[in-house]
Amino acid sequence: MSGTENGLRRRRLLTASVAAGVLLAGGGGVYLAVAATAPGKATPSGTTDAARAAAPPPLRLESGTDGGTGIAPGEPDPGGGPNGTVYTAKGPLPHGPSSAAVHRPEGLVTSAEVTRLAEALGISGSPALVGEVWTIRPEKDGSGARLDVARKAPGNWTYSWYDGGPAGDACLKGKACPPPGETKPSPGGSPVSEAAAKAAAAPVLKAIGQDDAKVTATQVMNGSVRVVNAEPVVGGLPTYGWSTGLHIGPDGRPVAGSGMLKEPAKGDTYPAIGAEKALAELNEASKGTGPIGIGGCATDPPATVPETGKTEGGVPDIGRDLDEPVTGATDAPGAPCESIADRVAPDEVPVTRAVFGLAAQDVAGERLLVPAWLFTADPADMAPYTVTQTAVAPEFLAPPAKPSPTPTPEPDEGTSPARQIESYRTEGDGRKLTVTFWGGVCSEYTVTATESADRVTVRVKETPIDPGRACIAIAVEVTKPVTLDRPLGDRPVVDGASGEAVPRR
Repeated sequence: MSGTENGLRRRRLLTASVAAGVLLAGGGGVYLAVAATAPGKATPSGTTDAARAAAPPPLRLESGTDGGTGIAPGEPDPGGGPNGTVYTAKGPLPHGPSSAAVHRPEGLVTSAEVTRLAEALGISGSPALVGEVWTIRPEKDGSGARLDVARKAPGNWTYSWYDGGPAGDACLKGKACPPPGETKPSPGGSPVSEAAAKAAAAPVLKAIGQDDAKVTATQVMNGSVRVVNAEPVVGGLPTYGWSTGLHIGPDGRPVAGSGMLKEPAKGDTYPAIGAEKALAELNEASKGTGPIGIGGCATDPPATVPETGKTEGGVPDIGRDLDEPVTGATDAPGAPCESIADRVAPDEVPVTRAVFGLAAQDVAGERLLVPAWLFTADPADMAPYTVTQTAVAPEFLAPPAKPSPTPTPEPDEGTSPARQIESYRTEGDGRKLTVTFWGGVCSEYTVTATESADRVTVRVKETPIDPGRACIAIAVEVTKPVTLDRPLGDRPVVDGASGEAVPRR
């Protein structure tokens, strides 16, 4: 793509004003701007050993591939299935800044910060620290507003409203009698307008320091509840995967919500790549996985027959027409490992916007905001979606950890994948929990609960169905039950992997 001033002027017409300012101000920047703090391959000749010693540590991304591609749950897999995806920019791409900093959660949430959020939500009462969770909960039968905030940064918080429900013989059995703690059905009515929903969310966003966030309010739930989503600005950059969500009822008041209370602190600064290189890396990571299922190659293809999907020289053949012959291929029947999926061209998806920002990534067991390009993909057959690509220069990305040759220890030995539990609900007398979390299509999951007087800790164990087979990294929502020894009562449910409170739904 063109990197000239004319190309940059055209790009200004395609990007949002604030984001474009961030992008174009750094246009044409080189690594010399960060040579003093980010040496290595990006350091010019003549740099001193002292400057090299100041190099930031390499990042080992735990999610995605080497390039750190990412999508939100429910959005299309950027790889596009067995045949892959090719993302094509519909115009010049920006250079972006020559360097950017990661941001990491630091510190502890204070009682005053929880109180400020509670007041913005209209919740009365003082927060109490239960284990590692600040909580303001209803008294007596459990009906009313509840706010839970993890004490450790980033301070994940959840807000919900529950009715205790009828008890004893006062409740006629049937649909009219919900279990204790379950939310009542939607009262009906019309959803408030987008403007009214944003206005209702504004005090909450201001209380958590996100009054400059990018806010949308197009989604409606249950016919009467409008959802406000806010993507905060951190370090002057837009974010992805760090959002605040608020549900606004027909009366214009928040009825549920979740987000993070602590703004991440600025960490190490890394050299950054431009959008053109990032898009190339995204396309490399988005190549197809090949046919999935029973079968495959028992042996390598003969030396005289090129591998399927490659030319005779071994160059990937991902852009040819379906009727175009492959050089060196034979028409002999029974060519090894060829299937219909092998012969189909990859999906081509236009990219209509590229913004430099920060995307949530797991790094060495910690959730960080990492410099990334946020690409807007706009396929013809579905709504636009965002796909991200890490913008940290490749020489500062550590290779993925190699799997241990020894058997995988049990989860409590600290090596199993951490799974963030999204929510839970109770059933019956409160002893049955049903938890919901995001998992993969190639694993099975079991849930266990450990009880104490002040909390219930829930863990998820993941078991690959076929560890030796490649699997598409696509998220699916998983719901699993677990039975407690005694009713949950007012004890919070804590995610065993992160130590954070789990919201009740």
